[in-house]
Amino acid sequence: MTDTETVVAELKDLVAGFVREREWERFHTPKNLSMAIAIEAAELMEHFQWETPESSWELVRDPGTLHAVSLEIADIVIYALSLCNRLQIDLATAIVEKLQLNAQKYPKEQYRGRY
Repeated sequence: MTDTETVVAELKDLVAGFVREREWERFHTPKNLSMAIAIEAAELMEHFQWETPESSWELVRDPGTLHAVSLEIADIVIYALSLCNRLQIDLATAIVEKLQLNAQKYPKEQYRGRY
C-alpha cells in the first residue's frame, strides 16, 4: 500500500480491524486517543529537539533517522484515524473544510512567503 494507491477509508478500516482484534475499543475514548496523539507528537519532536532548522534537514538525510521519524508519524496518524473511527468523523471532509477555513483566514495574497 502506498499513498497513491490507498484511500483514507482503507486506512481507517485497517486501524479499526487492528483495534477490534485486540478488543481495545473500550480503551479508545476521546480522552485517551487525544492524549495518545499528543504523546506520539512529543516523541516525534524528540528527534528534532535542540536541532537548528538547517540541522534538522541534515538529520533526516540519514535513512535510519528518517525511518524512525516515519514510524512516529505513523503512530500519530493511527491514533488520529482511530479517533475519527470512534467519533464517526469523515477525515477527508474535515480536512477540506479546515483548508477552506484556513484559506479565508490566511489569504494567499497576504500570506505568500510569510508566516
